Amino acid sequence: MSFDIAVMQAFNGLSLFTVLALMALGLAIVFGLMGVINMAHGELMAMGAYTTYLTALIFERCAPTLMAFYLPVAVVMAFAVTFAFGLTLERSFIRFLYNRPLDTMLATWGLSLILQQAFRSLFGPREVGVPSPPWLTGAWQPTSGISIPLSRLFIVGLTVVVGCALYRLLFGTRWGLRIRAVTQNRAMSGAVGIDTARVDAVTFAIGSGLAGVAGSAFTMLASTGPVTGQQYIVDTFIVVVFGGVESLLGTFLSAFTIAQMQSWLEFMLTGSMAKASILLCVIVVLYFRPAGLFAAKVRR
Repeated sequence: MSFDIAVMQAFNGLSLFTVLALMALGLAIVFGLMGVINMAHGELMAMGAYTTYLTALIFERCAPTLMAFYLPVAVVMAFAVTFAFGLTLERSFIRFLYNRPLDTMLATWGLSLILQQAFRSLFGPREVGVPSPPWLTGAWQPTSGISIPLSRLFIVGLTVVVGCALYRLLFGTRWGLRIRAVTQNRAMSGAVGIDTARVDAVTFAIGSGLAGVAGSAFTMLASTGPVTGQQYIVDTFIVVVFGGVESLLGTFLSAFTIAQMQSWLEFMLTGSMAKASILLCVIVVLYFRPAGLFAAKVRR
């Protein structure tokens, strides 16, 4: 295998890692804090992608001269829309299903079907795409045999920025201290005056917003359809469980490991064999490490 092919395969894995990491970070903080199995998380990603599509349409029709700047606005809008939707969803729906994991899973799965039909009704069954801004058109070619799309480099940078911002929120602010306290010991956190219900609502909204950012990034890789989210939801759950539900660093490392494994195995085997091999590896690891490969120590 040549060096150029190896670099391209590694970067393909890095591109998959960015979407998996953005999706899994939102799911990890919700799953780790509240134990909520949100089967509609993929549809929140699709909601962020469609928000990006609508933002591009608005810029194209109302301010075509500013099309070069629509993507940063779209990322912010995708986060805001899914954040607001997640906050409303938690206040009106999810909070009544706490400590009922099976009911939560079934209810959110039904919600995902409703959202998929809503997307079909609003945007049609066909997939839609967004234009790339001029500054993301083309590729970076460090050598004659290596061509890295600028749009994928942008997504890598976006993932790094989001990861750093989330780390700063959780470990550098009072609100992050509350989230970590509730994650480690909910009863004691409530006893010292932390409003655990409010922490749950805002944390669920942040997780939903991160899924929206993942959807916005996804539009740079492929077109968006009503069932786009379902293509990643299973892989996202595997990433979270494999890394450890309370460990954000574990989520990043797990997403990177699984993405690279999938990229290389698909290159050497078929797509279905790659999926089966990854699942077998995850099962073996969880047999010896049921809490995940990078699980954090928490009080229960």
